[in-house]
Amino acid sequence: MAAAVVTLTASAKTTSTFPWPENSFTNPSVERTPTSLVLTMDIHPDAFGEISSNRQAWLRPAVIHQGDTLWLNPVIVAGRTRYYQSLRTGATPENAVMLRAGSTETYPYQAIMPYEPWMDLCDLVLTGTVSACCGNSLGAIKPDQPLASCDFRIKELTPAYIYVSPVEELVKTRAAKGQAFIDYPVGKTVILPDFRSNAAELGKIRSTIDKVKNDPDYTITSIAFRGYASPEGSYALNERLAKGRTESLIGYVRNLYSFPESLMHASWVAEDWEGLADRLQTLDIENRDAILALCVSDKLTPDQKDQRIKADFPTQYAYLLANVYPALRRCDYEIAYNVRNYTDVSEIAAVISSAPQNLSLSEIYAYAQTLDRQSPQFREVMEVAVRMYPSDPVANLNAASTAAMFGDYPRADLYLSRAGQSPEATYIAGVVAARQGDYTAALPLLTTASEAGVAEAGALIAQMRDYNMIP
Repeated sequence: MAAAVVTLTASAKTTSTFPWPENSFTNPSVERTPTSLVLTMDIHPDAFGEISSNRQAWLRPAVIHQGDTLWLNPVIVAGRTRYYQSLRTGATPENAVMLRAGSTETYPYQAIMPYEPWMDLCDLVLTGTVSACCGNSLGAIKPDQPLASCDFRIKELTPAYIYVSPVEELVKTRAAKGQAFIDYPVGKTVILPDFRSNAAELGKIRSTIDKVKNDPDYTITSIAFRGYASPEGSYALNERLAKGRTESLIGYVRNLYSFPESLMHASWVAEDWEGLADRLQTLDIENRDAILALCVSDKLTPDQKDQRIKADFPTQYAYLLANVYPALRRCDYEIAYNVRNYTDVSEIAAVISSAPQNLSLSEIYAYAQTLDRQSPQFREVMEVAVRMYPSDPVANLNAASTAAMFGDYPRADLYLSRAGQSPEATYIAGVVAARQGDYTAALPLLTTASEAGVAEAGALIAQMRDYNMIP
């Protein structure tokens, strides 16, 4: 683990009659390792040259925080007589360093102490006393401010992750959709269930209806069929076929089920020029753009379009007849239904695993509130919500907040791109930027959110300032 270093400014003031000699110490620093706190500084005895021969100054570094104090090894700077007397008599206290005032030799002071939790926030102070020849104290040297205020807390932001309650969906409307490609004899509108692939296509329709009809949580509100004919031939004939074939399919369904007449709806498109244009854009055929221009032209009648394509581009027309037009002859169907509301949390938990599409966003959110927000289960529920409602700003905002909490910033950015411009979304964008160390980008986002009333944004700004991440 790399050591955290705080370089100190060598400046101190005193109110005693024994001021600190100017430049008496330089290059002080405090370094934290995983297990220790290390103090170093250079002490210059020559700065104490004015101490009289029989006097000495005791320098006492200490690390303090509120009621905790750790005194470090002292340094004694003695006048000439006191210095040599101490050398002769061995009177220097244990763990103290004796220096001679006026010496030009710099002393590299170092103190290593076991690191304790209270040192996360601590002050480094340097006090001293001046004593006479007999050890009588003549006064204290005590700065009126610390040499440094050290902050060794782990600089990891702890933002609040906020969530927005979705608006309740009073009526949950859903729809099951499909396409059927029913084959008819040329010019006919009557359904022949055993003709070509009709059995399978009709089976798809019945399966879709049965799935909705047989679910006790569903109430069918509408069954709609929309028939399409391809553009070749007479428009009048195609309209008759599209109308007749759609109505025959409605009749087929009505004969199988006892649905009220009011539920059944039929519509038709005589010639599907829009569908042809869409398919043309995916094809790589000669003269495609010219044919496409005829398809979308509002200056030609449908019959004129068909005649122009057939006359001007016979090869491509034959290709379209064989490969594209059959897919345009279809019937789109939609079974609309309402889903009952769920209020029991345990029931919602079961439904979210089996049929999450039946839940409203507010129901999913209500279940999520029963989970630990830092659990993988909570994150999965937020992911389910955004999968079911991919364009909903609230679902995306809540999913972004969760992704950011789990440190998945690319996914958080993806969800934020669909979360809108609400103050809450702006706040989460600021959180994502701050957590990634981009404080320059984070500050204006958080400021905007704070000014819009998001209290958590102001708290995070204060935390960033406390950690000296921003001015």
